[in-house]
Amino acid sequence: MKLIRTAFLLLIVPLFAFTAAHKFYISVTNVDYSEKDEAVQIITRVFIDDMNAVLKERYEFASSLGTDKESSVDKEYLEKYLRTKFLVEINGETVKYDFIGHKYDSDMVICYLEVPNIPLKTLKQIGITNEVLTDIYDDQQNVVHMKVNGKKKSHVLVKSRIKGMLNL
Repeated sequence: MKLIRTAFLLLIVPLFAFTAAHKFYISVTNVDYSEKDEAVQIITRVFIDDMNAVLKERYEFASSLGTDKESSVDKEYLEKYLRTKFLVEINGETVKYDFIGHKYDSDMVICYLEVPNIPLKTLKQIGITNEVLTDIYDDQQNVVHMKVNGKKKSHVLVKSRIKGMLNL
């Protein structure tokens, strides 16, 4: 009986280690320039559960993003976190961006950001520093796609490389 139990543990239990889905930690950000608005417009997508987890870890705040219990305080913490971990540079200088708002799509929170009053003729370089979630997930990848005036560049930002640039 003991031999059967040992055989069961050695053969069956390891199989359960592979049944759990592997969790990927990724965000995707699109940076575009609107000639009509003369603004750098940014859309960033992050998994809701990861954002709630980081807000709990960073601020000891039990966020309810993406639920019926979401409040204005949840939005304040979301914006506060983004402002510390997501930075925009225009022509080598860090600039303030407007947090336009957020919405949800499936299991993602989509945040809308904008840097207004940037004439295209003065725009020479855009830099994005994205450390979102790297403070709690070492394998976090923040993909950034930039497109301005026909020039495109994509970056995969990780904990050891947090900044991507597009030179015009």
